[in-house]
Amino acid sequence: MLTKFEIKSLPEQLKLQPDLLDKGENHLVYIELCNALYAREVVRLSRELDEIRLRKLLISLPYYIERASESILQGNSPLQLDGQNGCWIAKQKIKTPNFDKTVNNQFYTKASFPGFILPLAVLNKGELMIKIDCLDQVKKDKIHCNEHGWFELSGQAIDAQNAYILKPSKTVMTAACCGHRWCQGKRVTPRLLSLREMLLAARINWLNFTKPLT
Repeated sequence: MLTKFEIKSLPEQLKLQPDLLDKGENHLVYIELCNALYAREVVRLSRELDEIRLRKLLISLPYYIERASESILQGNSPLQLDGQNGCWIAKQKIKTPNFDKTVNNQFYTKASFPGFILPLAVLNKGELMIKIDCLDQVKKDKIHCNEHGWFELSGQAIDAQNAYILKPSKTVMTAACCGHRWCQGKRVTPRLLSLREMLLAARINWLNFTKPLT
């Protein structure tokens, strides 16, 4: 079992590390981001049943939260940042993004490579959301997303029917980064991105989506 000291020490690490306050004019936003992301991940990790895995995730949590916060503040995102809630804000489109298989096939035949950050649409019980993932395997006629599995170059998921890769564009990436959702074709309250998605989103190169930031 995790001790009370171990559990309490994690937020203290985020608040008391010496370099935390040495962030120039953005240090307050940095602290807000760290606290917001920490609070969000603790709720997610509370569902983890494997105690050994939970311990490892908690130990690494401060590192990844600081890394995400620093990357967000150093990135070139044109979106409005809400530091208190750890999310981006932008006006949501009335209609959902188009799924053009021809455009997707032409794009991903040329642009696919491991580490490529891409948007994908996920449909679940009438709700459509735009998520962020990255490629970790590229074959001649298919590509593999780290979290969502194998897809055809047209964008269609091979092992599932409810996921579809989209061609990155400012409109689609904005929807992905802001957690935009539609239910039965109507806009609904945006969702908050996971820490993993925030890390990926911080690496998006808004000037050239085919060249993620290092």
